[in-house]
Amino acid sequence: MKANWKNIFIYLLLLLTAVAVIAPLFPSDKGVKEIDFSNFLDLVDQGKVADVTIAGDRVSGKLTDKTKFLTRALNYPRLVPDLRSKGIAIKIDSPVEANWAWNLAIQLLIPIAFFGLLWWLLIRQAQSTNSQAMAFGKSRAKPLIGKVNVTFADVAGVDEAKEELVEIVDFLKNPAKFQALGAKMPKGLLLMGAPGTGKTLLARAIAGEAGVPFFSLSGSDFVEMFVGVGASRVRNLFTEAKKQTPAIVFMDEIDAVGRHRGAGVGGGHDEREQTLNQLLVEMDGFDPKTNIIIIAATNRPDILDPALLRPGRFDRQVILDKPDLNGREAILKIHGKNKPLAKDVDYNVVARRTPGFTGADLENVLNEAAILAARANKKEVAMEEVEEAIDRVIAGPEKKSRVISDQEKRIVAFHEVGHAIVSKLLPHADPVHKISILPRGMALGYTLQLPTEDRHLISKSESLDKIAVMLGGRAAEEIIFGEITSGAENDLERATALAKKMVCEFGMSDLGLRTFGRKDKQVFLGRNIAEMKDYSEETAERIDEEIGKIINSCHKNARELLNKHKLELEAIAKVLMEKETLENDSLEEALKGLTDFQDDQASGHPS
Repeated sequence: MKANWKNIFIYLLLLLTAVAVIAPLFPSDKGVKEIDFSNFLDLVDQGKVADVTIAGDRVSGKLTDKTKFLTRALNYPRLVPDLRSKGIAIKIDSPVEANWAWNLAIQLLIPIAFFGLLWWLLIRQAQSTNSQAMAFGKSRAKPLIGKVNVTFADVAGVDEAKEELVEIVDFLKNPAKFQALGAKMPKGLLLMGAPGTGKTLLARAIAGEAGVPFFSLSGSDFVEMFVGVGASRVRNLFTEAKKQTPAIVFMDEIDAVGRHRGAGVGGGHDEREQTLNQLLVEMDGFDPKTNIIIIAATNRPDILDPALLRPGRFDRQVILDKPDLNGREAILKIHGKNKPLAKDVDYNVVARRTPGFTGADLENVLNEAAILAARANKKEVAMEEVEEAIDRVIAGPEKKSRVISDQEKRIVAFHEVGHAIVSKLLPHADPVHKISILPRGMALGYTLQLPTEDRHLISKSESLDKIAVMLGGRAAEEIIFGEITSGAENDLERATALAKKMVCEFGMSDLGLRTFGRKDKQVFLGRNIAEMKDYSEETAERIDEEIGKIINSCHKNARELLNKHKLELEAIAKVLMEKETLENDSLEEALKGLTDFQDDQASGHPS
């Protein structure tokens, strides 16, 4: 209230100053006729002047016809005698008395107004600076109630996680049901999963369902260059949340502030650790009645501080896996509701074509399909656009402008057919869905394999068949051209990585039931920067030998299969060069002649 009166006084002072400055610029007398001094003297001689008032050089008065006049007399000493000789009434006024109001305004009000305005501006600047400094340590989270239109019906593919969160919302809405059985509300729930699995979407669904204040912010919102700001924002966040309990606080990407303490440069107690310490205190302080639930999301749970993960802070840790077949189909139905899909779009077929895709990937597939349909001026999104969108997401956009020679095109065709034939003949390899020699992304051609079902484990036989399929392209080049190219670079890289995992991580070699190599994780950096050798140099040589043995054996097996079916290799490659892409019925037609030989193949893999 004091501040309001102060502002009113300042504005009033400014108004008076403006009036004092502007008013003298306009005549204050109404109906006054200003005449020349010579005309005035003529009127005096003619006896037409009734009375005169003299104030300095200002001469005013009335004529005999009641007209008011005004003139100026400069250095005319005979004025008064002439007036008296004509019997005109004379009144003398002081110039200061005549203009005292305007003089006072100019001499007093203007300086006062100037210094008053200057003082007001300085005070306002100081208050603004102080307010900004105080607001710098305040949390930027604002409670959301009824502002989010996402519900649990919009979430699919993560049923277990959704059940956990539905229970949290039920706890907030009907606490008596749980308290009657002595159950306590969980203090925290940590959502963990790969990027795109729906962690933030679930949090938005909670905001739409809960009906309680929902504070949402990112872990990076606490991080600033000034010491103490992060901890201050944590305190302010929980202070605001406690005022509106029951409430939910959601922290996205909590690993930005929750990383393992003591992992900074030199192990120092840096700003991030102060923020984490304050967060730990707020999550499990001395007040057990705080009715606040903290939900956090991260895709790097391995770098979080152990004190943050213990029960009492995050009582529940929910893992969001990539969706299975049914989950992918349900996600596609949600994202396809608002798109005009043609009748030939089968969600089940699309779900089978997209193993390993997250919810974000599937949303991107349908969005890309809609863009492709719009580009072709279509009214509906057909299966053709969906298939192309999947290929774009997996391998990148088609490079129509990339021109390759006929010889390179022939090499690429035999390379891709080599992959396809080996995959068709080996019993544990994933079936081939598509072969193409059209450049896409960084590749000149590609072979797309799709598993028949979702798998979470991989056997030794499956691993060996995978490596053999990867080396099928190189083997085909050797058989047909007697020469090798750089086209197998990525195949060799992936084959070596899988063989190394078989030896060093899976225990699938003659070196015994143990693992080799320990990851050296720098928590402060958030990634693995080295692999610690926990084995001798002699063992390292044996590891290299085992990796080479696996790769060479798989390569030999792939080469034997292709040599045995060289005629089929040449025939299918010829068809591929003509059509450039083989999939669905055309692919089955090209590969059907190999079925008769599938059961006769010996694995030839090392034991």
